[in-house]
Amino acid sequence: MTQDVSCVQPSDSIKQAAQIMQSRNVGSVPVCDGKKVVGMITDRDITLNAVAKGKTSETQTQECMTQQVVSCRPDTDAHEAADLMARHQIRRLPVCDASGNLVGIVAIGDLATVDIHINEAGDALSQISQPSGQQEIH
Repeated sequence: MTQDVSCVQPSDSIKQAAQIMQSRNVGSVPVCDGKKVVGMITDRDITLNAVAKGKTSETQTQECMTQQVVSCRPDTDAHEAADLMARHQIRRLPVCDASGNLVGIVAIGDLATVDIHINEAGDALSQISQPSGQQEIH
């Protein structure tokens, strides 16, 4: 898990979110109200929900973000994290404490560095990369 996570506030602009993505070389950023995760914004959210609709770079992140956030707790094991990522087709999983406060983030690449079943991270990535509704059943 990465503990040094950059986030944006719901009222921050999508330009600020994009600049964080560029500087951190990531495709998504948690949206937090204080430290509580209230959404995720991805480069795809910005493209489809703002640029394609003619919105400006000053559009607030809350207008484009995904509000249904899938997250895990700090004590979630790598197997369960991989399963959550595969099931919900996400590449980054916010790690939140019992109050919903952001304490870190797990990326699909992080799973490849821990001692889990040899194909588990690869299986998760394979399922994440499939179009919705087309997941393989194992």
